[in-house]
Amino acid sequence: MIPLNGGMSGKLSEMELTRRQAAALDRIRAQLASLGPCLPGTVVVRTGRCGKSACSCRDDPPRLHGPFRSWTRKVTGKTVTLLLSPEQHADYQAFFDNDRKLKALVRDLEALSLAIVERDARWHRRR
Repeated sequence: MIPLNGGMSGKLSEMELTRRQAAALDRIRAQLASLGPCLPGTVVVRTGRCGKSACSCRDDPPRLHGPFRSWTRKVTGKTVTLLLSPEQHADYQAFFDNDRKLKALVRDLEALSLAIVERDARWHRRR
C-alpha cells in the first residue's frame, strides 16, 4: 500500500492506495500536466441548401453549399455560435481535442477517487 499525498491534508493524506491506484493517479497527473490550451464546446461541419429554387443545391444530385464550420459553446448560460474559417478550424482543432482529453481525464480521476474512498475502512464499520 502506498500513502496518498499531494494536495491532501489531515486524515485524507493517510489513506492508502493500491499500486494500481497509485500508477493510475500518476498517469492522470502526468497527462493533465501535459495538456495545452483547451477550448470548450462543439464544432460541427455541415453543408446545406439555400432558398433559391434555381440553385445547383436543388439539382439531382445536389451540390450543397459549405462546408460551414461552427463552434458552439455556453457563455454565462447562453449558447454562443461562431463560424470558423477553414484556417481557424485547423489551428484550433488541437484546443478542441485537448478539451475532450481534459474531460475524459477528469472522469477518470473522479472514478479513481471513488475507488480510493470506497476502500476507506470507515465506510465498512458497523454502528
